[in-house]
Amino acid sequence: MKRADELGSERRKYIRLDTVFPVQFRLLSSDSGEFLSEWIQGFTSDIGKGGLCLRVNNLNPETSRLLKEKKTKLSLNIELPFIIGQVSVRALVAWVKESRGASNRLLIGLSYDEIDPIQNNRIIRYAYAKKLFAPTVFTIIVVLGLSFALSGFVTAKLIKGNKALVNQLVKIVQESSIAKQKVKQISQEREDLQTRIQALEMRIRTVGDEKSRVQEGSGAGARKIAEQEKLIRQLSAEKNSLQEKLIVIQQRENVVTEELLRLDKRKIVLEKVNFDKMYQWLRVHQNPGTGLVMSFEGDSDIAEWAFIYDQSLVAQAYTYFTNFDRAKKIFDFFARRAKRQGGLFYNAYYSSDGSPAEYIVHSGPNIWLGIAVVHYTVGSKDRCYIGLAEQIAQEIMYLQAQDKEGGIRGGPDLEWYSTEHNLDAYAFFNMLYKITGRLEYSEAASKVLNWLVRNTYSKSELPVKRGKGDSTIATDTYAWSIAAIGPQKLEELGLNPERIIEFAEEKCGVQASFTRPEGGVLNIKGFDFSPQQHLARGGVISSEWTAQMIIAFKKMTDYYNNKGLNAKSRSYGLKADDYLSNLVKMIISSPSPSGQGEGCIPYATQDNIDTGHGWLTPKGKDTGSVAGTAYTLFAYYNYNPLELRDQ
Repeated sequence: MKRADELGSERRKYIRLDTVFPVQFRLLSSDSGEFLSEWIQGFTSDIGKGGLCLRVNNLNPETSRLLKEKKTKLSLNIELPFIIGQVSVRALVAWVKESRGASNRLLIGLSYDEIDPIQNNRIIRYAYAKKLFAPTVFTIIVVLGLSFALSGFVTAKLIKGNKALVNQLVKIVQESSIAKQKVKQISQEREDLQTRIQALEMRIRTVGDEKSRVQEGSGAGARKIAEQEKLIRQLSAEKNSLQEKLIVIQQRENVVTEELLRLDKRKIVLEKVNFDKMYQWLRVHQNPGTGLVMSFEGDSDIAEWAFIYDQSLVAQAYTYFTNFDRAKKIFDFFARRAKRQGGLFYNAYYSSDGSPAEYIVHSGPNIWLGIAVVHYTVGSKDRCYIGLAEQIAQEIMYLQAQDKEGGIRGGPDLEWYSTEHNLDAYAFFNMLYKITGRLEYSEAASKVLNWLVRNTYSKSELPVKRGKGDSTIATDTYAWSIAAIGPQKLEELGLNPERIIEFAEEKCGVQASFTRPEGGVLNIKGFDFSPQQHLARGGVISSEWTAQMIIAFKKMTDYYNNKGLNAKSRSYGLKADDYLSNLVKMIISSPSPSGQGEGCIPYATQDNIDTGHGWLTPKGKDTGSVAGTAYTLFAYYNYNPLELRDQ
C-alpha cells in the first residue's frame, strides 16, 4: 500500500464530484485475461484523466483479497448521465482503502490500462462541466425533466394509438368474418334457387314435349292438352316467382360482397400496420447488453428467461427484415459469452445478464440456433458465424453416431428420441450441405430421414408419431413434416402429405373462446397442442402451432399449384387465409411500458393450462410470447424457417 502523502498526491490529480456515476465491473486475471467474477455494482467517487476512484459495498472476502493484493485487472462499464451508451474501460488497481464509518466498504483507486482517448475526454469534459457549471447542469436537468414529462405524454398517446390499431384490426377481422359468413349463406340460397329454377325449366320442357306429342296424335284429347297447358302455366308462374326472389338475393349478395371487399381492403392496410408493430415489439425487447430477447412478457415466474428456440425465431425475424446487427448481437452472445455443457448450450438464459436460467440441454433448441445462423449467413452474406453452426452440427452428429439407426436423442444425457428434434436436424443438415458443400452433412440428413421413416411415419391410422415408441399426437410434428421434408419428398417416400395434414386438422383443429384483455370473448378457430378429446380442459389454441399449420397449408398450396392442380391449390390457400384471419384475432397490445402498446401474440388462448406434452402455458391473460409472435409473422409473410430459400 502507498503512504498517505503519496495517496494524497495521487488524489489531487482527480476532480471531486458531488454526484456519482454507476459502474459495473468484473475482475479478470492479469495473466490470462479470464474473468474471475460476475458483474459487480459500484460507484465513482473521484475521477481524473488517468483513472478514477471506485466505491464498492459488501464485497465478498475473496474478491476483497484479490483487490487488496492487486493481482487482478478490472473490466468496467461506466454509465454517464445524459450521455447515450456506456464507456468500457480496463484498469489496474493503484490502491485500496477501507472507508471510515462504513462497514464492508472499499475505496479503490484505479489507473486506466485500456481506454478510448475520445471516451476518456468525454468523461473529463462531463466531470468539469459538473464541477464548474452546476447551475447550467441544474437548468439542463429541469429542461430534461420537462422533456421527460413531454415524452411521457407522447408515449401515453403512442400507447393509446397502438392499442387503437390493434382493436381496429380485431374489429375489422370480426366484421369481415361475419360478412364472409353472410356471403356464404346468400350464395347457398342463390345456388338453391338456381337449382330449383333449372328443375322447373326442365319440367316445363318435358310437359311441353308431352303436349306436342298429344297434339300430333291421331286421337288428340282436348282435355289432356288443357291439363298440360294449365300445368305449364303453373310451373311458369312458380319459375317467375323464384326468378324474382333470385334477383332480390343477387342484389343482397352484391351489397354484402361490396361490403366484404371494403372490409378486406381496410383489413389489408391494418394487418400490415399491426404486423409491422409486432416486429417492433420483437425489437424493443432485445436486451442491449446481452442481445437476448425475453421469451415471455408478463409471466413473473419466468421473467427475463430467454429460451434458445425463441432466440432462433427472433434472430430469423431480424434477418428476414435485414436487421442484421440485431441478429449478430444474439449470435455474439452464444459465440462468445454463453456457458455450455460440453459443446452444446443450455435451453434458456437470463436476458438481463446471460447466466443460465435452465441447466438442461436438449438437442432441438441447439439445432434451431444453428438453423438461425444458416439463414443469417445466406441473407447477410456474412460467414463469420458459420463456425458456430458447424460446432453445433458436429455435436449433434456425435449424438447421431451413437445410435445404430442414425437417430438423434433428446440430448446428451437423455435417452428418448423426439420426432420434432429429428425433423429439425434433417432441415439443419440439408441447409449446411447447401451452403458448405460438405458431404458429411448430406449423409447425416439421409440418416435422419431414414430414422424418421422407420420410427415415426406410418401408413396406418396414425400418420406421425411424437417420437420413437411414442404414439402421442403432437400437432407440430405434422406441420413440420410438411415444412421440413416437403410434400414432394414425402410422396417419393411412399407417404401421403394430404393424409398427414388432414389428420392434424381432423384431430387437433379446434374452435376455442378467447377472452381479450380489454374485455369481450371471441370465438377462434385454430390448432391445439394435442387432440382435445384426450384432455379434460377442452380445446385450446396454440398461436405458434396454428401458425406452423398455416405455413404447412401454404406449402401445400404451392405444391399443388406447381402440379397444375388448381382446385386443390386454391383449397389449401383458402384454409391458410382462414386460419391466419382467426389468428389475427389473438393479437393483443403489449402491457409493458417498453412495449408501448404494440401488438404481440399470447402463447395460447388460455394461460397456465396443460399442453398435453409435459408443460403448461405461461401465466397471465395478456402475456406476450416471442414464439407465438414470431411464428405469426412467419405465417403472414409465408416464411418457412425449415426451408432455405435461394436469395
